[in-house]
Amino acid sequence: MEKSVRRSCYKPCQVTSLVTLLCFAFLCLDYLTFHGDRDGFYLRINYHGRPTSAETKQNGMQSSDSLRPVANVDDHGVSATSNSSSARTGGSDKPDEVEESLNGTNESDAGSAPRGDKESAEYVPVQVLGKGDRDMTHPNKESADPCSGRYIYVHDLPSRFNDEILKNCTSLIKWFDMCPSMVNEGLGPRIDDSRGVLSHGNWFATNQFLLEVVFRNRMRQYECLTNDSSLASAVFVPFYAGLDVGRHLWNFSTSVRDSLAQDLTNWLADRPEWNKMWGRDHFLVGGRIAWDFRRQSNDVSDWGNNLMFLPESKNMTMLSIESSSWNNDIAIPYPTYFHPSSEAQVLEWQNKVRTHERRYLFSFAGAPRPSLEDSIRSDLINQCKASNGTCALLNCGYVVNKCDDPVEVMNVFESSDFCLQPPGDSFTRRSTFDSILAGCIPVFFHPGSAYVQYIWHLPENSSKYSVFIPEDKVKRGHINIKQVLSRISRDAVLSMREEVVQLIPRIVYADPRSRDHKFQDSFDTAVKGVLKRIESIRRRVSDGKDPSSGFSDQNSTKFNMPRTA
Repeated sequence: MEKSVRRSCYKPCQVTSLVTLLCFAFLCLDYLTFHGDRDGFYLRINYHGRPTSAETKQNGMQSSDSLRPVANVDDHGVSATSNSSSARTGGSDKPDEVEESLNGTNESDAGSAPRGDKESAEYVPVQVLGKGDRDMTHPNKESADPCSGRYIYVHDLPSRFNDEILKNCTSLIKWFDMCPSMVNEGLGPRIDDSRGVLSHGNWFATNQFLLEVVFRNRMRQYECLTNDSSLASAVFVPFYAGLDVGRHLWNFSTSVRDSLAQDLTNWLADRPEWNKMWGRDHFLVGGRIAWDFRRQSNDVSDWGNNLMFLPESKNMTMLSIESSSWNNDIAIPYPTYFHPSSEAQVLEWQNKVRTHERRYLFSFAGAPRPSLEDSIRSDLINQCKASNGTCALLNCGYVVNKCDDPVEVMNVFESSDFCLQPPGDSFTRRSTFDSILAGCIPVFFHPGSAYVQYIWHLPENSSKYSVFIPEDKVKRGHINIKQVLSRISRDAVLSMREEVVQLIPRIVYADPRSRDHKFQDSFDTAVKGVLKRIESIRRRVSDGKDPSSGFSDQNSTKFNMPRTA
């Protein structure tokens, strides 16, 4: 009896089993529409934890879900692309090999732009989740967004703070007309190089005082801009601080010099963004040395304006071509003549200076400073002239000034192993970055010329890329420059030169009109430093510490020789 029952149920059970198997197969095929390979089934997860349509992907069409940011996990963390109107992102990832070849191994951790469509999502294995694991199906918004911690909000300042200043370009500098320098978004006119000294890349006669214009135009291409200030990790203030004070430095009262700066800080303090951190997440750029913004009295004979001594400014960070002894001044490189639009142009130039024949042991481009009692420039010029042809001297005097010709400057530096970089009217010089650009090893005489200035852009171990000779020993006649440099072995010279060549991408500002550069330039390095600085302030606040402590204090030991130098 039991056997007959079993026989009578056999076929229905068989059919049921077959149907079950078919259902399971169709379920598997349904999963395969998301994505499948030999290692298992995977789901393509978007920002909200929803699977995207494989069919839409294959047909090259865009579904409503694909307009949302898509998670992307790589070796550097989790990233995403976004086309949202409130947070504009763009660009493409820097390949590791390009980053290493251009910037060296020290900067390989740089934040990268989102990848293209083909790599805009990561494949997450499908798994059965327990009750406690359920939330893991939805990626954390902050960790899934490549711009998390990198968003920058740019204040839409009234035009009197920037664009209107440029319209009056004839009055920006008392001694010469700045209008020709305004072309090509502040890069200046293209350089005519009939002698073939330069490469075939983007070379411009860039004025050293136009950093704030170049920086603002580079900011317009930044991949993590946002129109939503609540998302911003930093707030950029596009005020042309240096151009404003520069037009009022001579024969103007202190009230005139201070007027626009005071107007700016009043405007900022009335904005809702100011209340978020009382300005400590705000930063601006000054295309002059920071001392020009730190007049300490109302005496008309004192230099500059009082921008950085205003109460609101003490809560902001200023990036300038030379910092002062106050902690909220950070130095970033002077603009050079080279503004590459692609990594290929950088590689071409690096290869050129790496193999260029160098006829001179050392060189000096500059003029004496007879009015400065402690200046060693005259001593260096005399030693150069007495070097029996091992030193190239480029005269930058008032009668004959070859230093205004970028081709002349680069030709001398490309032909020299070492380039002397003494202080001039201030500690720093644009010539420092021209020499690095030429693959010429800089020789410094004061720590304030580079080591304590460009802390985000130059290596902490200064002996790897430069030579230091104390200026007081030169002044007392205790040092012979030729002898000191001749004692450095050839292997050491080649090693130092390679370090200098590797620095080139980080000390140039890419062409702001190009989106093709996939290397970390001076702008990228500066932004990375600003974000890190502001994040450290946030941590202080979260730890219950006073965020103002040390933020804008004067540091009396700032210009001492660093221990690592």
